[in-house]
Amino acid sequence: MSGREHSLERELVIEARPETVFSFFTDSARWASWWGAGSTIEPSVGGAMLIRHPNGLEVVGEVVAFEPPRAIAFTYGYASGAPIAPGGSLVRIELAPEPSGTRLRLHHEFDAAAPRDLHVQGWRFQLSLFANLVADRVASTAAETVDAWFAAWAEPEAAARQAAFVRLATADVRFRDRFSRLDGLAEVLPHVEAAQRFMPGMRLARRGELRHCQGTVLADWTATGPDGAERGRGTNVFTLDADGRIATATGLWEGPDH
Repeated sequence: MSGREHSLERELVIEARPETVFSFFTDSARWASWWGAGSTIEPSVGGAMLIRHPNGLEVVGEVVAFEPPRAIAFTYGYASGAPIAPGGSLVRIELAPEPSGTRLRLHHEFDAAAPRDLHVQGWRFQLSLFANLVADRVASTAAETVDAWFAAWAEPEAAARQAAFVRLATADVRFRDRFSRLDGLAEVLPHVEAAQRFMPGMRLARRGELRHCQGTVLADWTATGPDGAERGRGTNVFTLDADGRIATATGLWEGPDH
């Protein structure tokens, strides 16, 4: 890095592959999605970087390192000259693969402590926003995944049912509800078969739109019997892995007895 005397660091794990995370540094539309309309980036060494905050404040800089999908560095200063002159600080973002996705490390170097302190909460906010936008991209097909998960519970053919769960969920998926505490597909699959045997014709269907934040998905559902009559309602809480597959599912039934 530059050897400037003052710095701040922040680290977080994002449930997405490094290539997905890094794509937000290579495309101006994605760059602007977490900074503000009109923000742009030229994804190469020597390229210009512009951050235009919603309040009109502008940060300018130049890309000084570009190592997809591993790292990017750029100078960082305010077009107005205060509190940091253009070129007056340096940001480096590094990405490393993790079992659950990508570990992001931010290192921002400053010449003085005061502007560093001003940026601690700013980076905390911006990287939280960034992580959610990346998670939204991973979860772009979550509605289809959830619908297929519910449908798989009613699939009568064993081979087709197994293929569906293998496609939709991780091998070590955890499922919890009032009647289940299951770890892995090796336990989920026979449980589903037993549910069909003891509750023949029971089906779950999504009710309304999904709600999603930071890799956690809420899906309301309705349970119906073989006659089509409603037998219950509830909500499933899903967490998604870095590829958008279901890593955990927790079922909550509505009503005072559940």
